Amino acid sequence: MKRFLLFYGLLLLSTLAFSQKGDNQGKNAKPQQASKSFNPNVLPEIDSGFRVTARLKGYTSGVAYLCFHFGKNLNIADSSVMGEDEVVVFDGGKSLPGGIYSIVFPGKRYLFDFFIDKEQVVNIVADSSDLSNVLVVGSPENQLFQDYQRFVSVKGAILSQERTAYTLSTNREDSLRHQSNFDKANKELIAYRNDIIENQPKSMMALMLKTMYEPEILIKNPKTRQDTLNNYLYYRKHYWDGVTFMDERVIRTPFFIPKFERYYRDILPQVPDTLIQDIDYRLLFARNNNEVFKFMLNWFTDEYLNPKIMGHDAIYVHLFEKYHSQGLSPWLNEKQMKTVTDRAYMVMSNLIGSPAPPLDMLTTEGKLRPLLEEKASHILVVFWDPTCGHCKEEIPRIDSIYRASWKRRGVKIYSVLSDNTKENEWRKYLIEHNLKDWINVYETKAMEDQVIQEKRPSFRQLYDVIQTPTIVLLDKDKKIVGKKLGITQINELLETRWRKEQ
Repeated sequence: MKRFLLFYGLLLLSTLAFSQKGDNQGKNAKPQQASKSFNPNVLPEIDSGFRVTARLKGYTSGVAYLCFHFGKNLNIADSSVMGEDEVVVFDGGKSLPGGIYSIVFPGKRYLFDFFIDKEQVVNIVADSSDLSNVLVVGSPENQLFQDYQRFVSVKGAILSQERTAYTLSTNREDSLRHQSNFDKANKELIAYRNDIIENQPKSMMALMLKTMYEPEILIKNPKTRQDTLNNYLYYRKHYWDGVTFMDERVIRTPFFIPKFERYYRDILPQVPDTLIQDIDYRLLFARNNNEVFKFMLNWFTDEYLNPKIMGHDAIYVHLFEKYHSQGLSPWLNEKQMKTVTDRAYMVMSNLIGSPAPPLDMLTTEGKLRPLLEEKASHILVVFWDPTCGHCKEEIPRIDSIYRASWKRRGVKIYSVLSDNTKENEWRKYLIEHNLKDWINVYETKAMEDQVIQEKRPSFRQLYDVIQTPTIVLLDKDKKIVGKKLGITQINELLETRWRKEQ
């Protein structure tokens, strides 16, 4: 698959991701409508909806797709069968929302991008052998886009040429000359872009250029740590300059989601309180546009559903309590809402910094050994299964470092059998691996049935045990200070805490 979309003189190549809906729609593509004698310069009249007619040179059969960008994927808006005259027609009774669209050639081998906004009738002529020269008729937006493409194609070639010449320069005079030529072409490119933004502020081109905008560096040659910090703060403050969260066209471009992801994954400090404050601020603006709000809330929910960074599940709980549980995501069906709700209840009782939920388990001798009655500098709560392959690797490693370091520093291991149907295998494993220094406990079937009967949350829900081993680290006050970490990370966390205590 080749994709052609020219910006700043660069060809952006990517792959097309068809959704399941798209595949099904391709199988049910509507037959080709009579094109009569297609003249790209004559636009058909329609009462409502949209009509996109395209001549795809070299194709007289097969299914072509009209797609729109949404997030990282292309979603299918319509599909149609090619005619023998190389013409395909896409149409519908409902107008298309504004954004960057693509026509995908039969065989899904080539695609090219164009704009659809207020103008819903468009004629296109494209040749797969020369997709840098596509004719789009009927849309001032696309005329602006095509003019921009031609301009950046020329300036892009100059920039590339001068950059190469600069690196090959053998004397200062040549270096200065090529640097000057490069700066001149770059300034002309920036001026052209700014002219579109200033004189066509509501156009798709302006929206796209503002989305792609990168703040200038405040201090070009930082010399102190404060200079570097000032650069960061300036960049962060101006990152969204010109980008509106009230225009839904922005989410139907391939540029918004990478910028959005980078901001929340790399630019902002990965501190839950900081992220939550910014998320609420952005969603407040987005509430003025249902589609943008829906897109953003869905992204945040997916991002922090199973977070990659410890402590970020607090963000998910916040999203649930402030938005989902308040009925602000009506687009979710019953099954989806149950998934969101169940996950929230799985993590809200074991957030970092919160008190550990009680665990009243029995030892191998049948004696009650409540977790919250244990005294230790730290307690490592380990939920595991003796038949789990990963557990068989991790449990010996935990015991090894426990004996070598943790035990003498006051750490206890509260070891919980995660599946009481494996009791026999568990007892055998404890003996074979000599885990007598651990506090080995389990919940009997009768105890489990009583929890269900009394409608109390199970230990799996209380500690978010959805896989084994699940490890939770408690401090001396039985507060959760770490969870879902590997052995190396746990050891580093303990060492850090011990250094701070000293």
